[in-house]
Amino acid sequence: MNRRDFLFKTISAGLTTAAPPWTFANPASSLGFRLTDVTNAAGIQFRHNSGAYGGKLLPETLGAGCAFLDYDDDGWQDILLVNGMDWPGHKRQRSTLRLYRNNRNGTFTDVTRTAGLDVEMYGMGVAVGDYNNDGFPDIFITCVGQSRLFRNTGKGTFVDATRASGLFGRQGFSTSALWFDYDRDGLLDLFLCNYVRWSPEHDVFCSLDGSHKSYCTPEAYRGDTCWLFHNRGNGTFEEVTATSGIFDSSSKSLGVAMFDYDQDGWPDLVVANDTQPNKLYRNLRNSKFKDVAVEAGLAFSTEGKARAGMGVDTGDFDGSGKPGVAITNFDNEMIGLYRAAAPGVFDDVSIPSGIGAASRNTLGFGCMFFDVDLDGALDLAVANGHIDETVRNIRGNTGYAQPPQLFLNQGGGKFLDVANGAGGGFETPKVGRGLAYGDFDRDGDLDILMTTNNGPAYLYRNDPEGHPRSIRFRLKGTKSNRDAIGSSIRIYYEGHTQSRMVRGGSSYLSQSELPVTFGLGLREKIDRVVIDWPNGRTEEYKDLRAGEMYNCMETKGIDAQHGF
Repeated sequence: MNRRDFLFKTISAGLTTAAPPWTFANPASSLGFRLTDVTNAAGIQFRHNSGAYGGKLLPETLGAGCAFLDYDDDGWQDILLVNGMDWPGHKRQRSTLRLYRNNRNGTFTDVTRTAGLDVEMYGMGVAVGDYNNDGFPDIFITCVGQSRLFRNTGKGTFVDATRASGLFGRQGFSTSALWFDYDRDGLLDLFLCNYVRWSPEHDVFCSLDGSHKSYCTPEAYRGDTCWLFHNRGNGTFEEVTATSGIFDSSSKSLGVAMFDYDQDGWPDLVVANDTQPNKLYRNLRNSKFKDVAVEAGLAFSTEGKARAGMGVDTGDFDGSGKPGVAITNFDNEMIGLYRAAAPGVFDDVSIPSGIGAASRNTLGFGCMFFDVDLDGALDLAVANGHIDETVRNIRGNTGYAQPPQLFLNQGGGKFLDVANGAGGGFETPKVGRGLAYGDFDRDGDLDILMTTNNGPAYLYRNDPEGHPRSIRFRLKGTKSNRDAIGSSIRIYYEGHTQSRMVRGGSSYLSQSELPVTFGLGLREKIDRVVIDWPNGRTEEYKDLRAGEMYNCMETKGIDAQHGF
């Protein structure tokens, strides 16, 4: 595949910028929910800096991510936005990530400086997790160069713990990351994706016309391995990439998500690779992993080709009790939607689901399964946007900025893109990248946070119509890791079952909130909830009311918060 083919695969007969027939254009009131752009009203004043100055350096095309997190443990979701910076020798402005504290009234305050996070770095992604089990979430920022770990002091501030933790010295073109307890010892370990071997000093000159520099495709660079760091329990980490079976220098990884694909109680990982086969790292339960993506049906497209995987998420979208997988890809490649068909095997159901045709002409990055209308079925949101603004000059191309998509779960394995009717300008074309969900206003539904490359961030408040109900769970581990990451939650009501997992990471360079939300439609209660904690303990509670946040402390019971 040559570079022109890769960059501009959208040049094909019949492409059009008109709204395709599967999009939904009816008024938002018929959807059961409405989105409202509250970015400015909430006080989110942010613009991503890619550092682009005309040199066409590869990292400029990819950033950056975002996260919902409760950094001060007050029960309200705060917002973190990752930023890049100007390249050395081309300094124009100072730019850092941004931490916004939730004011509990629909607005946020920028506390970046007072929190000690006013630090310049070429940031890409974010992973949030309490690695030292002190009750306060810590922040890991992936970077081009040296990634950074910021330890939460519990007093509203963070300290740079990169060197003290033993993570200093490993530099790469790092992208997505997540915290998970792969050996179930009660301590969060760190998985870190790397893209390609690149540095400004070794940037390759690529050109479509032989004279003017253009952004290179991944083929121009050697791949790089992901890294795995084991938590020693004393505030430091040990790199175990090689001994764990993770090492693979051919990977070009952009997204990672955790799930228990074989349902053995141990966390596995699926990694989205760009122009290389995707990975499915099965946890062998002995501190080692095995890549089983090929036999599981996740490595390639149905035609047997490695696609340009960007973002990834997992979730039980068909109500089978088994997690499925979504992977966003380059334009003309479609989103991969994988349903568990047999033990350890997935079928790509993108085309019969309706998602395949709807996503063929888009370039997807962030993606997330969440129940936007609280009907009990997981929907899929996708942030779209091209990597090079010159695509707008190509006849028939869908453009540099592209509309996000919101695939509403219709049941029976079918999805419908309803972004055009969601409201709030959600469907406006954007150069979308990161995507996360969280209930920032504590009304029981899930709101949307989206970033764009070299552009603003967007916060969309979700307002369901018809008064659907939900039930939310916030887990705290005692024997397990404090965040209870890796816990499985199943609810039962009126012959129905829903399942979710407490997870870090996923989407693209981003992280959604840790509390778990189940939509219940108009139902007023559930019959029971079963919680499988990461250390193997199972707890069950019965007759729980809808409209509540339940705080669950491992081994110590459950209590209702009386509202969300």
